[in-house]
Amino acid sequence: MTSSNKPVVPQAKEALNKFKMEAASEVGVNLKEGYNGDLTSREAGSVGGQMVKKMIEAYENSMK
Repeated sequence: MTSSNKPVVPQAKEALNKFKMEAASEVGVNLKEGYNGDLTSREAGSVGGQMVKKMIEAYENSMK
């Protein structure tokens, strides 16, 4: 089975990592470069949720 967890635009990887770090900072999760397997599911989910929230806000603002 192949992984589908790859950016559609590989050149965007750095920007996505920066976005992830900003979202983690906003929700108070201590995210570090590289392996973060010590995070709880709640912490990881809060980072992902914050990223989705910000993407939706950006999309809504672009529609105005």
